[in-house]
Amino acid sequence: MNYSDSAIAERYSAAAQARQASLCCSVTYEPKYLEAIPEEIVQRDYGCGDPSAYVRAGDTVVDLGSGGGKLCYIAAQVVGESGRVVGVDCNQEMLTLARKYQDEMAAKLGFGNVDFHFGRIQDLALDLDVLKKEMEGLDRSAPEHALHVMNLMKSLRAERPMIADDSVDCVISNCVLNLVDASDRKQLFREIYRVLKRGGRAAISDIVSDEDVPEEMRADGHLWSGCISGAWREDLFLKEFEEAGFYGVHYDKYEEQPWQVINGIEFRSVTVVAHKGIDGPCLERNQAVIYKGPYKQITDDDGHVYRRGERVAVCDKTFQILRREPYASQFVEVNPQTDVPIEQAQSFDCLRSKLRHPRESKGLDYDETIVTDDNVCGPGDCC
Repeated sequence: MNYSDSAIAERYSAAAQARQASLCCSVTYEPKYLEAIPEEIVQRDYGCGDPSAYVRAGDTVVDLGSGGGKLCYIAAQVVGESGRVVGVDCNQEMLTLARKYQDEMAAKLGFGNVDFHFGRIQDLALDLDVLKKEMEGLDRSAPEHALHVMNLMKSLRAERPMIADDSVDCVISNCVLNLVDASDRKQLFREIYRVLKRGGRAAISDIVSDEDVPEEMRADGHLWSGCISGAWREDLFLKEFEEAGFYGVHYDKYEEQPWQVINGIEFRSVTVVAHKGIDGPCLERNQAVIYKGPYKQITDDDGHVYRRGERVAVCDKTFQILRREPYASQFVEVNPQTDVPIEQAQSFDCLRSKLRHPRESKGLDYDETIVTDDNVCGPGDCC
């Protein structure tokens, strides 16, 4: 355990017992979801945003750094009986608080769809409660004990992962990622990506800085545990998602007013939304998209350029991505007149013309004539 781990453990153990106002920003949650949640949990909640707003009915959700369980119990109401919510935290006092009300919440909602796991959010494959139980049978005095533990951890991750690959619709977190040690952050984002299904999304509320945080501030355990000195610089936070393989990465919320200003550096709350699924084969199905504007042109995460008003040829993978959020409202979908079944589709030729002639979608023999007597201009003379 390094200085930041120790400071975090001490501070959040205390915060599970008594509210610490300095650990949170002012956040407004949907009142109807709070009514069912015990006041003790509401008062011990710490965060800087409300990523539950990105959860949908029927989702399987993972909350990273679930603390006392407030966000999990909000998400439980959103996903409903057909959904599932998993909270992951490494602070036993917070987990005890969250688990204390599981039966009561299940009775109130009419279903129990929330579980809490003891684990590190940068290692979502290893359930530390399971590891502890399995270690009970090991001889701690044996010279090879450390090796046995390493092999056990490896086995548990592979054979009994806490959260399996491609099993989650939405990963959420509320002001916790900045508490992870810098040496573990690449693995943290790989883990978020690993557990999400293709088409899944991450919605992360956290604190960012407008400048680099100097080393002397990063070495301050109190500032680190207070969600300050571990903050990413605002542009580099988005870069972490991009480098992990996400697409459509964007700030959905960005508080203009800083939460705190220390040594001239502004620290503010943001919410990032990112999607998984940009990888995969490129298949030709005669589809196209038209970028509506207002910019002259834009470039997507695959490097495709879309110029305003042009009918751009795209593969099926890109077509499906652009018809979903966060892109859907920016493009016109051009479907082919005759559908090309996915199992019959050929590889998309990336060397072909970037534009698609309308006849490629309509068909070379398309010769339909449609005339309407409706006055599309409205009352009065025809335009």
